[in-house]
Amino acid sequence: MSDIQQIDKQQARLSFSRAAEHYDKVAVLQREIGQRMLDRLDVVKLQPEVVLDIGAGTGFATAQLAKRYRKAQILALDFAYPMLKEARKRGAWLRKPKCLCADFDQLPLADQSVDLIYSNAAIQWSNSLDHTFKEFLRVLRPGGLLMFTTFGPDTLKELRTAWSEADGHPHVSSFLDMHDVGDELMRARFADPVMDVDRMQLTYQQVGGLMKDLKVLGAHNVTQDRQRGLTGKGRLQAMTRAYEQFRADDGLLPASYEVIYGHAWAPDQQQQAKSFADGTVPLIHMKPGTGGGRV
Repeated sequence: MSDIQQIDKQQARLSFSRAAEHYDKVAVLQREIGQRMLDRLDVVKLQPEVVLDIGAGTGFATAQLAKRYRKAQILALDFAYPMLKEARKRGAWLRKPKCLCADFDQLPLADQSVDLIYSNAAIQWSNSLDHTFKEFLRVLRPGGLLMFTTFGPDTLKELRTAWSEADGHPHVSSFLDMHDVGDELMRARFADPVMDVDRMQLTYQQVGGLMKDLKVLGAHNVTQDRQRGLTGKGRLQAMTRAYEQFRADDGLLPASYEVIYGHAWAPDQQQQAKSFADGTVPLIHMKPGTGGGRV
């Protein structure tokens, strides 16, 4: 597995807490990805009693899940309390989600208490995906479903290259490859994992627009080894010049995102017993990407 920089969880929590009030104004990509994952539930035969939205943010998907599963208990979990305050504003007053302010690596839920885990663009903030998936499996009932998205290594590749040419420091978080994420699912002993990837772009007139959006989203670099202190004007100008190499024929600057989709099932009791008895894990199925597009 490729080396991944460790996330400063405290700084990440502070960043998303500050972003909560204005997050929805710029979260175009996150909503699009979340909606595409919700659409995939159309072909899933599942009538959950308890649904857990991990990394719920301002609750866009939480509200959609409540509409889809009207008889289910909907739980919204996020480690940034201000995000959950925004999530509570959604939905009918009798169907407000129950909110849990917690880290997904330590879920405050009983074993086998959830039927569906939905997680959009959250698990890239894990410092141990192996532990994270095991925690997800712990709270899923046998036969329960995990659906998630995360970002792959080509995400913000233009910005990463521009900063590398400007000062050589890692200003962009690193992300796991789809195959590494799939391997972690298998190690956690999920059943029938399926992975695929989509490639999408946002476009900007100037790189400053991208930098502003990342700041408003709370999604800037929060790795432990990030460069501390203010970025000097000279280095910022050097990065801006380096980014110009990516300007397209239409005059716009691209910001690329590699979106990884995954789903897997909590094994039933017979599958689980067999897996632990003989040490086997199911083969992972890789689906081709859709070819991506612009948002």
